Amino acid sequence: MKKTILVTGGTGFIGSHTTVELQNAGYDVVIVDNLSNSQADVVDGIEKITGIRPAFEEVDCCDLAGLEAVFQKYPGIQGIIHFAASKAVGESVEKPLMYYENNLLSLINLLKLMPKYDVKGIIFSSSCTVYGQPDPENLPVTEEAPIKKAESPYGNTKQINEEIVQDYVKSGAPISAILLRYFNPIGSHPSGIIGEMPNGVPANLIPYLTQTAIGIRPCLSVFGDDYDTPDGSCIRSKARTPSPWKSTTWARAKA
Repeated sequence: MKKTILVTGGTGFIGSHTTVELQNAGYDVVIVDNLSNSQADVVDGIEKITGIRPAFEEVDCCDLAGLEAVFQKYPGIQGIIHFAASKAVGESVEKPLMYYENNLLSLINLLKLMPKYDVKGIIFSSSCTVYGQPDPENLPVTEEAPIKKAESPYGNTKQINEEIVQDYVKSGAPISAILLRYFNPIGSHPSGIIGEMPNGVPANLIPYLTQTAIGIRPCLSVFGDDYDTPDGSCIRSKARTPSPWKSTTWARAKA
């Protein structure tokens, strides 16, 4: 019998690619997504790639009753990969309460329901923002770098969520957890059927760049010309933190 994994935010960039890999590895997948930053037709793309259509429920993880209905509809969920969250640093500075409510409550609801429905494990999609502004001796960042004060409300939600998970496990809750920290992954499936296509104006560089290249955006602005770099523009170096995603994070442009 196949094991069933719940993927929250499964129509998003990382969630959709993870769903493809899970299905190719023989898992059944249930996607939960409120489509706040993605499109439902991503499910069609996943089906085209894998030949399998994942179950999809348009549910907000902050809606406890709606989320519990998913567990009731799909008994036997054995693990959760929790990607669903608001993730734009700039927006989090402008709308901190929205970020704290969405990012914290969604995780808390999942943790509440896990023991009730005998779900044993969760992978929480955290972020390398938990390392704050690293000291020079800790660059490039590795998993051994100390946690420092977050630079944004978004980063702080990730720090708080990590603490929530750790405290819950330490309390004796019958679950196991992994905290997955990474920088911004880039790319798309080799088929080109799914990739990073957020709703509205992208908050990340690569989708902004690719949308400019195909004419959706009129231009890509690069800010700064006096940094100590080969061309004077800002660079953030590649991370060495082990990750299943080959992630290159550069901040050469600000959309």
